[in-house]
Amino acid sequence: MIDQNALDACLVADGLDASALRQSHAHLFAAAPVGVSAGEIEAIARFIAAVETLVALPSYREAVLARAPEIARRDPGYPAVCMGYDFHLTPAGPRLIEINTNAGGLLLNALLARSQGQGEENGRDVEAGTLAMFQTVWGGQTPQRLVLVDDDPARQYLAPEFHLFFRLFAAAGIDTWIADPAELSWDGRHLYHARGVVDVVYNRLTDFALAAPRHAALAAAYRANAIFLTPHPHAHALYADKRNLCLLSDADWLAQSGLAADRQQTLRAVVPRTREVRLEEAENLWQTRKGLFFKPADGFGSRAAYRGDKLTRRVFEEILRARYVAQEFVSPATCRLTPPGTDTAQELKFDLRAYAFRGQVQLLAARLYQGQTTNMRTPGGGFALVRTKRAQTC
Repeated sequence: MIDQNALDACLVADGLDASALRQSHAHLFAAAPVGVSAGEIEAIARFIAAVETLVALPSYREAVLARAPEIARRDPGYPAVCMGYDFHLTPAGPRLIEINTNAGGLLLNALLARSQGQGEENGRDVEAGTLAMFQTVWGGQTPQRLVLVDDDPARQYLAPEFHLFFRLFAAAGIDTWIADPAELSWDGRHLYHARGVVDVVYNRLTDFALAAPRHAALAAAYRANAIFLTPHPHAHALYADKRNLCLLSDADWLAQSGLAADRQQTLRAVVPRTREVRLEEAENLWQTRKGLFFKPADGFGSRAAYRGDKLTRRVFEEILRARYVAQEFVSPATCRLTPPGTDTAQELKFDLRAYAFRGQVQLLAARLYQGQTTNMRTPGGGFALVRTKRAQTC
């Protein structure tokens, strides 16, 4: 089980109120670590490296950018931070669920690892690596001002992590602010915050194309190359649009892509077969729905995602009118634990999230939960430490 006192001590040392956090985020951190085999960890690393190789190919870029919004087609010339690859574990190995370009939890999981004796390997080293990742984006120069942006950031569930990023950047001597995009303005040359000109934006928005009117200043500054914005729309189009999973799981397309045969095999072994939802295939999709999981093409997390065996005809008709993909359903792995304060063991599902940068895994974490999809509402659930399999893990 997790040493709660050690976790609380680390939270306090990093400027968070551990007692208040337990009240407001009772299920942020899981009660036990999750055990993963060395072979599974290696398979995840190989897969992420294979994706990075595929994304660099002209054939792939042409295919995915042709359907991307205008703002996403231009390559800004720098990478995206905080990539997240989510997996379910199966007897045949890890299977990809989705790829995210603004995956939350990196610094929270680094803190959790550090608090539980993972030390420099998965704690401070991850934090130092996170700063180095951002420095790569802005070319090693010290920004004039960095703003972490999200809609109403104080009300976001992962607001405690925003505080950790603030401390990380401030400790490096960077003038840092956490802001709502409505606090930003564009004068045709510079992006402004109340504190002055902004040149780096850490983007936590889920409006991936910056299409909302309230994000207009940010979009204008990005189009004009006046800021470093990361993650950016180009990265979302290349990695996180759910329609990309159709290519990653299509053996025929991969065979013609120019990707090396061993990399093709890696992708085929990990990505469940995925196809776009099309009106002309409605009857077949309905008949086979129990083996499918339906996801919005430009969605994130579990928003508006549905297990086929739970689908009503009314919701299915709504899916047909929207942009969705249907992915082969892969059951999550489970473990049993007894949540603190109870004497009854419960079965919890879990997935794995690999945080990565430029095809290299930075940190592996898990999320324990009950229900249809991951959440932070399950007693004993939440972000979980990952350890190589041994008896005391979940």
